[in-house]
Amino acid sequence: MRDAVIVEAVRTPLGKGRPNGVLHEDHPADLLARTLTSLVERAGIDPASVDDVIGGVVTQAGDQALNITRTAVLAAGFPESVPAMTVDRQCGSSQQALHIAAQGVQSGAYDIAIACGVESMSRVPMGSSVLPGSDPFGPMLADRYPDGLVGQGISAELIAARWEFTREELDAFAYESHRRAAEAWKNGEFDREVAWAGQRDETVRPGTSPEALAGLRPAYHDERMAARFPEIGWKITAGNASPVNDGAAAVLVMGADVAERLGLRPRARFHAFAVVGDDPLLMLTAIIPATEKVLKRGGLALDDIDLFEVNEAFSPVVLAWQRETGADLARVNVRGGAIAIGHPLGASGARIMTTLLHALEDRGGRFGLQTMCEAGGLANATIVERL
Repeated sequence: MRDAVIVEAVRTPLGKGRPNGVLHEDHPADLLARTLTSLVERAGIDPASVDDVIGGVVTQAGDQALNITRTAVLAAGFPESVPAMTVDRQCGSSQQALHIAAQGVQSGAYDIAIACGVESMSRVPMGSSVLPGSDPFGPMLADRYPDGLVGQGISAELIAARWEFTREELDAFAYESHRRAAEAWKNGEFDREVAWAGQRDETVRPGTSPEALAGLRPAYHDERMAARFPEIGWKITAGNASPVNDGAAAVLVMGADVAERLGLRPRARFHAFAVVGDDPLLMLTAIIPATEKVLKRGGLALDDIDLFEVNEAFSPVVLAWQRETGADLARVNVRGGAIAIGHPLGASGARIMTTLLHALEDRGGRFGLQTMCEAGGLANATIVERL
């Protein structure tokens, strides 16, 4: 089977997903368009050679409706002949876009593809696609889960309770995410991957402290949920959860033979893929079986992985994953994670791959594993090999 390789990867700095955020004035289609333009300019390829552009977006409503990836391709000035589609696997949308692009290249359906993602949470808030009075789940799902499913904040609380994490452990993990991200920015470690010079990720807080995090109130306390789940200790706060963000990222994928023909340097090879479903009540734990599945498919052991990127939706998600897998946290999110850098939903999968690629190169690692929890009890996992 043909090798699918990454030739280039780039992202925007991430802004606060609020009206006062640095990227709020950028229309999400333009945000993605500028990222696509940076990608092809860095690689030095003709946009007309791109067979498809696959973009991840979670809230496909308002400014992000009507196949925004196609809109961004046209806004970027790509030839009208370049097609595009927008996919939704919730927080893993642009990681799924990576899978589609790479698997298309491996199969021979594509020679060159772009996987990307965007989310402007300041302009299109979470939940905007659910119309007032509508029911996105339906009566048959309600019959299967008569007590009802819960929001992600409650799922995070249930994970913290099941794995018996203390508030101090959750806050310590969040503090380390900010410390690593701030240090990475200070040392110039993000400079190559971020397209726009002079801007940094807006939600990294270099001045935070364990004491400051300890002073934050629980974000999801609910009397009805407290009665239903008495085991919950109400430990999830705005500090140990990912913020809302604006941002975009894009990854250029092609056949190894195509890269050779074009005189381009392959930087990493896609080694293995997995996608799994898990308990939709706990919702965020599917990264555990996804990691096991992708390692098995890749014929690798945990110790073969040099760096991990595990999306920090909430502190207990990554800590539960670590507890179950035994991974060394010193190799996980080495430049900080979503708690600090940010989580612009549909863009996060491509953002994390961009960071993973550059970190592998800078540290001389061989294998990197990326996994993300997704609403509905889903997770993608991907292993790449640096070349």
